[in-house]
Amino acid sequence: MKITKATDLSRTNNWRILIYGKPGLGKTSLIRHLKGNTIVLSMDNSHKVLEGIPNVDVRTIDEEGKISFDREHPSEDINGFLKEIDEELGKYDNLVIDNFSSFQIDWFVEQGRKSHNGISNEVQHFSQWKNYFMRILTAIYKKPVNVYVTAWEDTHELNLETGQIITQFIPQIRDAVLNPFLGLTDLVGRIIVNSKTGSRGLILEGSEGTYAKNRLDDRTACKIEDLFNFGGNTPDETT
Repeated sequence: MKITKATDLSRTNNWRILIYGKPGLGKTSLIRHLKGNTIVLSMDNSHKVLEGIPNVDVRTIDEEGKISFDREHPSEDINGFLKEIDEELGKYDNLVIDNFSSFQIDWFVEQGRKSHNGISNEVQHFSQWKNYFMRILTAIYKKPVNVYVTAWEDTHELNLETGQIITQFIPQIRDAVLNPFLGLTDLVGRIIVNSKTGSRGLILEGSEGTYAKNRLDDRTACKIEDLFNFGGNTPDETT
């Protein structure tokens, strides 16, 4: 049995981070603050905001480099990417999957095209998604690099023990896979905007109204541009 002393462990070695929020708040732009060389799989093809960043590469599939992900054939494309990336991963410190919510939607659309009426999803698609998603996530998370994942924001009603019903903010990922996904992730943060200053920040500590977690350091919140500066313990007052 191999043993590693706790004193030799590093919380920030090959981290897995998920950031979620409404479209347009800066999830993709956050990539510019990653340290080291980065490879991006842009699942919603929003990678144009990365123009001019010298240490960032975007995986493309057409000769002119205009398409990053084939949204009409998401299953085939993600499988191809996972095979291709192993040969290139030695060049990179960070792997970015942007964004999983878009991939989820495209996958169900793809399955609907294969159904009897060519449109609607069938019952088995929902059970298949759970197994398929976890296989894909496991394949991504076992890569020996830092992994940064993005998702859109969603809400659901949460019943408290007091009988009160509140709205909770969560990543836009189906409930069947959400908890395993979040459980395997080191840091889950929600982007928010300060209504007074317009500045953007990240909630890194969970509450009844927001799903968040941080096992990389002691921060409960931070400025969006400081996310990857690990080791802090002071919340960002602007959020």
